[in-house]
Amino acid sequence: MKKITLYTKMFCPYCIRAKKLLQNKGQDFEEIDIGKHPDQRPIMIKRAKGGTTVPQIFIDDQHVGGCDELYALDRAGKLDALLS
Repeated sequence: MKKITLYTKMFCPYCIRAKKLLQNKGQDFEEIDIGKHPDQRPIMIKRAKGGTTVPQIFIDDQHVGGCDELYALDRAGKLDALLS
């Protein structure tokens, strides 16, 4: 199984949607809440090549983007292949 990391913030609707999609696909993931762990924000920005919004989603070390990009991959039929 791939290592999935999500950088999130509490009460973020996009973060909730992204987590729900991954949970519906039976995926485990590491969630890093940058509100609770602000020291992780610069790490997220560096990994996301400047991305400052949440969620920032990584599958293994591949940056997927945010919630919209995750759902776009799913609609295009590419997410399942990326997760397997």
